[in-house]
Amino acid sequence: MTARTAEGWGATPALPATHFTDGRIYRDDTVFAEEQARIFAKVWKIACHESEIPNPGDYRTAEQAGVPLVVVRGEDGTIRSFVNVCSHRGARVVHEPSGNAKHFTCFYHLWSYDTRGACIAIPRPDAYEKAGLDKSKLGLRAVRTETRLGLVFINLDDAAMPLADWLGDALEAFEEVLTINDLQVFTYQHATIDANWKEWQETNLDLYHEYMHVALRRTQTNPAAMAERELIVYPNGHIRGGGAGYKANYKDYKGWEGRSDSHALKGLTAADFRFTHVFPNSAMNARGTVMRISTFTPLSTHRTRIEWRGLGPKGQSPEDWKLRSKHYAQYWGPFGRNVPEDLLAAELCEWNFHNGAAKYQVLAREENMRGQDDGFLRAFYAQWGKLMGRSASDPFGDGRKNQ
Repeated sequence: MTARTAEGWGATPALPATHFTDGRIYRDDTVFAEEQARIFAKVWKIACHESEIPNPGDYRTAEQAGVPLVVVRGEDGTIRSFVNVCSHRGARVVHEPSGNAKHFTCFYHLWSYDTRGACIAIPRPDAYEKAGLDKSKLGLRAVRTETRLGLVFINLDDAAMPLADWLGDALEAFEEVLTINDLQVFTYQHATIDANWKEWQETNLDLYHEYMHVALRRTQTNPAAMAERELIVYPNGHIRGGGAGYKANYKDYKGWEGRSDSHALKGLTAADFRFTHVFPNSAMNARGTVMRISTFTPLSTHRTRIEWRGLGPKGQSPEDWKLRSKHYAQYWGPFGRNVPEDLLAAELCEWNFHNGAAKYQVLAREENMRGQDDGFLRAFYAQWGKLMGRSASDPFGDGRKNQ
C-alpha cells in the first residue's frame, strides 16, 4: 500500500457508479443553475410551522430557487403564499422576516395588496386609464401552499404533483407525534455557511459520521446494536431512520442527566431518536422531549442558508420550557454538541472540492440498509440524478474523468 500519484488521485474510483460522486457537482455553476431550475423550482419545501402564523395577518418570509416568498394567514384563516415581488416595478414588497399586516404595501410606489394577494390600491390611478391598466389583474403571483401535520409546504411549480403524492408515507414516523401533541415553535436559529448545499445535506444523511461527534459516540452508537437500526428509503428520495433501533443513553455523557419519560412528547419515550428527510431540503428530527424542523436554501454554488425550528408542547410551565430548551440546545443549539461540528464538516469538504483538491466522494458502505449503511446518500443522489438528468458520478458524460 502506497500513497497515490496525481494520476491515481484523479482516476475514477473502481466502484459502481452509484457508490461515489464526482467533486465537480459541488463547484460547477452550470450544475447549480440546473439544480435551481430542475429541483428547487419543482419540489415541495417546508416553509414554516402553522404556530408561527397563528392569527389573521401573521406572515413569514421565505425563499426557494432564488425566489423571495411571503407566507401569510388570511383574514379567512387560510394560509397562502405569494412571490414577494410587486406587480409594478418588481421591487420586493415585504422586508421583515415576520410580522402581522392587514395588507402589504410596496415601499417604492405604495402599491398595496391584501392577504389574498389582490392589488387593492394604486396611488393616483387615473393616469393609468389611457393605457387600460386594470388593478384587478395585477395581484401578487400565488404559490401553491398545502399544510400537513401543522407543517406549511410551498411549491413554485403550478403543475407539480399534489403534496400527498410527493410525500407518500415519508412522514409516518411523525404522524402520531404531530397529531396528538399540540406543538409550537419555541426557538429559531439560522446560519449561512460557506459550503455547497449538497455538502451540508450529506451531514444529515451520512450516519457513519456519528463518530465525528463525541456526544454521539457516547450516547448513541452503542445503546442498540447496529443491526437493529433500520434505514428506510421512500419514493421521491425521502428517507427515514428511527423506531426501536434508535435510542440514546444521555446519562453516558458527563454532565448530562438522563431524560425522563415524564417529559417525553406523546408517542415517544425520552430515549427515542427519529429522523425523516424530505427531499431535497426539509427534515424532521425528534429526541424524545423535543423536535426540530430544519430547512436550507442554496444561495450560490458555495453558500447555503440553514434554518432550524425547535418544537415543544403549548401550555407548558416555565420550568418545563427551561428543561426542554436545555435538551434542545445540548444537541442543536448554536453552542450545542452537534450542529457546530456538522457546519465545520461541510465547510471543510467545501474548501477542497471548491479548489479541486478533492476529486470524489465515496458512498460505498453496505450493511443491508442497517446500521451506518450509505444507502441514504445513494438514494439521495439517485433522486438528484433523476431530476437533473445527470449522473452524480459522471455529471458531464466525459467518462468519469475528474482531473
